[in-house]
Amino acid sequence: MASGPRSLLTAKTASSARSIALLLLVESVKSEEGVDVLLDRALARCSFDSRERALTVELTYGVLRRLATIDWRLDPVLDKPLLRLPVAVQMVLRLGTYQLLFLDRIPESAAVNESVNLSKACTPTLGRDWSGFVNAVLRALLRHPVQAWPSTDHDAAKALAVRYSVPDWLSRRWVERLGVASAEAACEGVSIAPPLTLRVNRLTTTREALLETFAQAGLAAKPTSVSPCGILLEDGGLVPSLPGFHEGAFYVEDEAAQLVPPLLDPQPDDIVLDACAAPGGKSTHLADLMHNKGTIYAIDRKGARLDLLRSNCHRLGIKIVVPMVSDIRQPRQWLPNIETTRPSSTKKTRAGEPSVDRILVDAPCSGLGVLRRHPEAKWRKGEQALPRHHTLQCEILEAVALCLRPGGVLVYSTCSTEPEENEEVIEEFCHAHAEFQRESVVPWLPPAAQGFVTEQGALSTVGNQCSMDGFYAVRLRKVL
Repeated sequence: MASGPRSLLTAKTASSARSIALLLLVESVKSEEGVDVLLDRALARCSFDSRERALTVELTYGVLRRLATIDWRLDPVLDKPLLRLPVAVQMVLRLGTYQLLFLDRIPESAAVNESVNLSKACTPTLGRDWSGFVNAVLRALLRHPVQAWPSTDHDAAKALAVRYSVPDWLSRRWVERLGVASAEAACEGVSIAPPLTLRVNRLTTTREALLETFAQAGLAAKPTSVSPCGILLEDGGLVPSLPGFHEGAFYVEDEAAQLVPPLLDPQPDDIVLDACAAPGGKSTHLADLMHNKGTIYAIDRKGARLDLLRSNCHRLGIKIVVPMVSDIRQPRQWLPNIETTRPSSTKKTRAGEPSVDRILVDAPCSGLGVLRRHPEAKWRKGEQALPRHHTLQCEILEAVALCLRPGGVLVYSTCSTEPEENEEVIEEFCHAHAEFQRESVVPWLPPAAQGFVTEQGALSTVGNQCSMDGFYAVRLRKVL
């Protein structure tokens, strides 16, 4: 909407969890920002109590997470295609349907009546009162017999797309590549709500100490089952309100992501390049592993994202990260800065010799491995983007390979499930660069992660049963 979604409702009517959720859902259709960013911004403007905040989050994420299933249930009771309705009406119907189908604690009458009220509040913007239509559709949905799930025997991809609310193109791709059983596990993983996972900042505390702090605060927390530095919180509320946040005791990060930086095996006093660094999760983890000694050059194209990295480093007490705004594909922009800003205390190299000890390329990708955390992305992405990502990833590897010293290590990682962004990128790079050899990641993984090693010796948490995101990582050594 050109005028912006906040014009959809007046200030008076945009004061409940349902109204804010409606605004966010409408905005998510047009905005390039993640719904997490939109949600944080919206909640910062509201004086909601914890119950209203929780309902806002539940409704917003719930509708996006179950969108295809909701639309499938609505289709038999609509006399016109849902997508031909105004976006605001679509979202009101989806909000109501989500409450009726998935939220047992909300009475059916409340779900219908509040949806009708929402549609009335939109009338000045839409130029028509849709409340009667919304009321009729939702009451018809209540009367309509519950549909049986589509059978996987007839069209497995379509059945999985409906049951787990996954885009048709993605479920079809997974069925063709993984088989029905593995594809169903992948689709189910995308549809569930992820846990709140923290990485302990061991520069300031230990996992045991932080668990004790949470226990004293009455928070249900437990160690992660795979990562040795993670904690799972059942219901922590707002992250900044958690004990230890302002003291830099932890960083919010999925357990799978926590497995990647140790593969680089950075040592104190190393010179490390984090090629796609913002917002800083892996840079700060590398600094932890280096005991805050050495130098990490953190490069990103967007200055605003590096501001977030600086903020995270400040909160966590990290001193060794040097942010640089630059296009990593253009070494002429950033490589001279590394040479001129390198601390004199670091190990010397001969003139013209590459000076970086280790490189992490956490590459821009489709993000298909983290869709459960960004459910709006399911409906924004398409298969046609994969070749573009592949090209970009290869360009990044070509650019950073120049500055790695002989004997140095490069780790390439993505949060993608697809081979075009993972194995095919590495195969193409190694074919063109005989000086790089693959090394198995096994020695640098904790015992509980040994089952996530591929035949090629890479890390892959895709389709795991440990409630982790889907990550891929490979370790390369420059031998010449």
